[in-house]
Amino acid sequence: MVTKKPLSSSLFSSLIFFLLAISCHAFSIREASISDLQLAFKQKKLTSRQLVEFYVGEIHGLNSVLKGVIELNPDALYQADRADYERRVRAPGALVGLHGIPILLKDNIATKDKMNTTAGSFALLRSVVPRDAGVVAKLRKSGAIILGKASLSEWAAFRSLNAPNGFSARGGQGKNPYVLSDDPCGSSSGSAISVAANFVAVSLGTETDGSILCPSNANSVVGIKPTVGLTSRAGVIPISPRQDTVGPICRTVSDAVIVLDAIVGVDYNDGATQEASKYIPHGGYKQFLKPYGLKGKRLGIVRNPFLGFASKAESQAFEYHLQTLRQGGSVIVDHLEIANINAILNSTVSGEAIALLAEFKISLNTYLKDLVASPVRTLADVIAFNQKFADLVSIWEQEKINEFGQDIFLLAQATNGIGKIEKAALINLERLTRDGFQKLMRYYKLDALVTPGAGFAPVLAIGGFPGINVPAGYDDKGVPFGINFGGLKGTEPKLIQIAFGFEQATKIRKPPTFKA
Repeated sequence: MVTKKPLSSSLFSSLIFFLLAISCHAFSIREASISDLQLAFKQKKLTSRQLVEFYVGEIHGLNSVLKGVIELNPDALYQADRADYERRVRAPGALVGLHGIPILLKDNIATKDKMNTTAGSFALLRSVVPRDAGVVAKLRKSGAIILGKASLSEWAAFRSLNAPNGFSARGGQGKNPYVLSDDPCGSSSGSAISVAANFVAVSLGTETDGSILCPSNANSVVGIKPTVGLTSRAGVIPISPRQDTVGPICRTVSDAVIVLDAIVGVDYNDGATQEASKYIPHGGYKQFLKPYGLKGKRLGIVRNPFLGFASKAESQAFEYHLQTLRQGGSVIVDHLEIANINAILNSTVSGEAIALLAEFKISLNTYLKDLVASPVRTLADVIAFNQKFADLVSIWEQEKINEFGQDIFLLAQATNGIGKIEKAALINLERLTRDGFQKLMRYYKLDALVTPGAGFAPVLAIGGFPGINVPAGYDDKGVPFGINFGGLKGTEPKLIQIAFGFEQATKIRKPPTFKA
């Protein structure tokens, strides 16, 4: 569902397309990067208002199918006009970075404006947040235009084990823009769909376990899952403070790095950012976008079990890409094993599920309590909301409680804080991380581990480690797949060098085809 009333109608948008074609002197907004857009601003081939109107037109034209956007910001054109004015008067910060660039936010990231923040659920519709999320405050400071809220797997895929990826009551069922019948993955599905489909150039997603890396992999875009605490989680509807992180989803590594530079740093509403700020390099992350970033990097290859998750096309591409990495000057350390990998990838065995259920109840109740106004104040209230409105057909049908249930909610509600079982689970997660990923990385002196797809996400999730997904190819049906580079805490500079070097050596990504 997209709020349309304050912005252009479809007819008006069609007229805008025609005018843009004339006024932009053959400049193509579709597939344009941040640097392309900033250059067009500088050369007076484009204004932020025109850019917003173009994206809104694209959303109105295709969102009924793709369901990538839940809500548009009624103040987006006002923000665009302000950016255009600042550019004309040469205000400090204009013509660089995200100034005047529209961005979509996953609908669990709070904005203190006319938009809702609901995690895709009707239970939080018309709730009022106390302030912008920490990352949103930084985006506004950078001059970015908040275009709207992207759809997601409802409650960041933490309501039900049975709900499909990309489904939410408010947003509907998100579709993969490459092959509409294929899985868009989640939970930051709308952020990835929207960037891939040119609804916007850049977006923000969140990840607890795979929610940036997986949709980026599935929708042929770049996703950066930062070290936990590098970006503020304050004002983000939570699952686990221990694992939650906020990161960019974009079409290029360069764009993702520009967004990352804008959102990292200390936020006194999130204590973890103070400790993690030690990892932020002087001068930011853009300096690591080097054409020879692969040279001298030690890259570990863990085939088992990740190649077993891959399709034939993905496996073949992965072998080819290892050659590309070698040709770029990387040292490939192949056939490595992570100790207890099967336990790590099984959330029940590892203890991840036990820990997340308890952490979710505690952190969600805190988030809901802090809202200025809300129909629900606890997880119990949310569960009751879903049950209460069973006889209101419109809400009930959209929430699909009968079909998908709310089993994760019920399991979380049954927890009672961090007790003996939860403490044992947390200790086990620390042991698995220490004896597995960390030990392997340090023993072989690796800069990154390289795996096909997003199956490596739990390894990074349970330890709060960073990862970057880069498009790596398409199968014979046109379904995208990516390659993942994961590292130890604070190693974003190395991961960026590797990801950028790979991207520039391959340049695989292509626009979506919208196949049925």
